[in-house]
Amino acid sequence: MERLAKRRHYQAWLLAARPRTLPLACASILLGTGLAASVDAFNGAVLLLALLTAIALQVLSNLANDYGDAASGADDQSRIGPVRAVSSGLLTPQAMRAGMVITAIVAALLGLLLLVTAFGYQWGQIVTFLLLGAASLLAAVTYTVGLGGTPYGYRGLGDIAVFIFFGLLGVLGTYYLHTHQLSWLPLIPAAACGLLATAVLNVNNVRDIESDARNGKVTLAVRLGRTKAISYHWALLGLALLLTLIYLVALPVSWVGWSCLLVAKPLIDAARTLSHTRDGKILTGMLKKTAISTLLYSVLLSIGLVFF
Repeated sequence: MERLAKRRHYQAWLLAARPRTLPLACASILLGTGLAASVDAFNGAVLLLALLTAIALQVLSNLANDYGDAASGADDQSRIGPVRAVSSGLLTPQAMRAGMVITAIVAALLGLLLLVTAFGYQWGQIVTFLLLGAASLLAAVTYTVGLGGTPYGYRGLGDIAVFIFFGLLGVLGTYYLHTHQLSWLPLIPAAACGLLATAVLNVNNVRDIESDARNGKVTLAVRLGRTKAISYHWALLGLALLLTLIYLVALPVSWVGWSCLLVAKPLIDAARTLSHTRDGKILTGMLKKTAISTLLYSVLLSIGLVFF
């Protein structure tokens, strides 16, 4: 019985951590590393620590999301997505808060080790990135856990945060950790990566639009309404692919790099499904397809930049 109880407890934490979301957290790190390697700047230890830090921050965000939605009442029995640990009673709010604190400490330590590995003891650069890291920690927690006010995820600001942290900051920050310099050209794929990550969030928000509206979770999809939110989704995909084309032509990039455009088909298929169905299980599948396509986009473009 004790072994079974421990197994269930472990499964509850695994459920709360939502490991299926972790590949998306790695997309910007891989793309930033590929961009850096294309200019002969690569550090394996930086890549590993950046991936671990990004994963820790994503787990923290997932735990905070589980806790915040349960505390606010945004999760109810009509929710379509995966079961939440706190609202279902698998974990207590107190346990989740403790888990959030531990995960935040792990993320902070990994981030500090990353900065020392990347910069040595150049304190000016370390302090700058520490401030960015603190902003990332704060953003991860306050998406659904408000600090003295409504969480920004409930005010339609989640899309902006995803674009910044999963796109601009994630890609360009990783690029800088490897190269110690910035260039305007990587801004283009960084923006494209951020737009695709935002599209992943939008699929989630369109899927949950009715339950979110009913429970006071005012995402951008709720603000726009279903029809306009779908048009917005097409705009995200279209702009991401257009920016990618501009980047591929500007370099130029080898044919392997151009293979990143193969993700257009699954992205468009998922968008068409989003336009024509309200079935939650089907849309959950489209959410996964969009997330995997975003990761594949980063991997293929990085391979094309590095090896050809």
